[in-house]
Amino acid sequence: MEHHCSALGGKQMLREEIKQILPHREPMLLLDSVWKVGEEAHGTYQVRGDEFFLQGHFPGQPLVPGVIHCEILAQSACVLLSDGLKEGQLPLYAGLDKVRFRHPVRPGDTIETCCRIKRAKHPFYFAEGRALVNGKVCVSGEFSFAVTGG
Repeated sequence: MEHHCSALGGKQMLREEIKQILPHREPMLLLDSVWKVGEEAHGTYQVRGDEFFLQGHFPGQPLVPGVIHCEILAQSACVLLSDGLKEGQLPLYAGLDKVRFRHPVRPGDTIETCCRIKRAKHPFYFAEGRALVNGKVCVSGEFSFAVTGG
């Protein structure tokens, strides 16, 4: 990704506020906090170790699956769409591109995300993002959403 993420500023939303924006609920709500900074969304998720997706991935050496990394990025990015969504509209994943997994994520890690919308052609939105743990990029990629309903 070519942009630099800056987590300075913005109002942080915690899980209960996130639930007012995203339709996800436990165990699929994968953000502990999120905030907008200009045209970027920043999010965090603390991997506790008891998540459903760690139960068999992998016994004795749990790692967060790549698909979960992508879901965390998508949930972060969808916060950027929230202001423009009407009642009953839902952003759904439409595609993933140029996704690269660079560093494993384990229980105890805090995932930090940075996403932005690159372009929009309603009902499609094209985003890019990355997730880091302790300053190391774990995943980066481009993804798209289709807004349905409403």
